[in-house]
Amino acid sequence: MSVKNLENIQRKLESITRKWWFFLIFILIQFIPPYASKGLEVAETGKFIGEVLSHSLVYNLPSFYLIFKILPFVLIICIILFGNKVTRIFNIYVVSAYFLFAFLQNIAFTEKYGLAIITINMVMFLLVALFWIWEAVIQKNDFSSPIKLSKKYWIIPLAFFAFWYPINPETMGPDFNILYLFTNEAGLTFCMMTPIYISLLILYYPRINVVTLRITSLVGVIVGFYNILTNFIMFPSLLWWNGILHLPLISISVYGIMISLKKRMIK
Repeated sequence: MSVKNLENIQRKLESITRKWWFFLIFILIQFIPPYASKGLEVAETGKFIGEVLSHSLVYNLPSFYLIFKILPFVLIICIILFGNKVTRIFNIYVVSAYFLFAFLQNIAFTEKYGLAIITINMVMFLLVALFWIWEAVIQKNDFSSPIKLSKKYWIIPLAFFAFWYPINPETMGPDFNILYLFTNEAGLTFCMMTPIYISLLILYYPRINVVTLRITSLVGVIVGFYNILTNFIMFPSLLWWNGILHLPLISISVYGIMISLKKRMIK
């Protein structure tokens, strides 16, 4: 496909993803029912989701946690140092990460439900992966220019906080063990890594793929809203700290959508 055709598709995507009905599609996705091989009552949906998230496949892979903490850190440093020389590698990694998030976080084998799948999350995560695949094809992200000081720097400590994910897995309370920067499951989770990827795009805005930023941020807002509901309203006494650790996701995602909807002035 020619560069001209790719650019035409990009312009259409930028236009379509601003339409009200496009956002309506994501609302309708929320009605996709979850799957349980042993059956599931509608009234049990909340409990079902909690069961899947607490027993998802990602918790069976502790030996990979260190790898998926180091790799994104190294790639982001390489982006800052070498710019577009590593953009394609970075895009491929992010695509792979979102595919892993989709399957590892949203599938569990439980005694009560058997094979259990949170299909809503899986569909949304895969959609994010598809739009990062599109970015890997068209390569609109331009990391050649150095990051300049700006008012956007408030997102960096929040993104770092999410990446660290300082929580005690047994008590679900605060635990600022520095080793969690390397040893917990955050590198394989949507909620903790998405603030990192959105932040990178925001810091290099406007020379980025605004469509990829918009979709990633939109799904981040939706998933962040569900987490706020669960952690602060449904189970506040147990999960309040987990809720705080999800604030970077929803705040950075909201900012990402706002940025993506602005009219860009590229000089």
